[in-house]
Amino acid sequence: MSGDREQQCSYKPEPGRNIILVGMMGTGKSTVGAMLAEELEYELVDLDHVIVETEGRSIADIFAADGEAYFRKAESAALQRMLEGERRIISTGGGAVLAPGNAETMLAKGLVVALTATEEVIIARVSGDANRPLLAGNAQDRVRAIMEERREAYRFAHCTVDTSELSAAEVSQHILMHYRG
Repeated sequence: MSGDREQQCSYKPEPGRNIILVGMMGTGKSTVGAMLAEELEYELVDLDHVIVETEGRSIADIFAADGEAYFRKAESAALQRMLEGERRIISTGGGAVLAPGNAETMLAKGLVVALTATEEVIIARVSGDANRPLLAGNAQDRVRAIMEERREAYRFAHCTVDTSELSAAEVSQHILMHYRG
């Protein structure tokens, strides 16, 4: 993504509104989310952790036993519950935007920030991570396929930040600049 795309933001949230991080795996949602939560003294919600707690089993186990469709339903339900609060930083899974209605709900409940990165950067960040069931097999091929499938999926976000050449702290500061106005 270009530097112009990195600066895109079209929303000024009310104080106390949630910040919802969306984007492909490996773009920095968890790390940036933790920094934002600390800086703003907001509750950090990692949606994958909420699902694991609710289901009582790992995401890999959910995928293996019940499949991706079941996981996406559990993910949507968890997202709906977490968006009911305020003053939360919600780090979503990369596919949380796939279920119908999730994007509209996120837009209505806070500042939605899409984190992006180049294919090469994502592959470098996630290769060898056994905790990502969608990467089973050849991680490079899977990342490329997922990126192609989701090429347009994150465009609904209020803001987009390309994390390819930025530190997590720089990404966090960029988001805070838009959030605080």
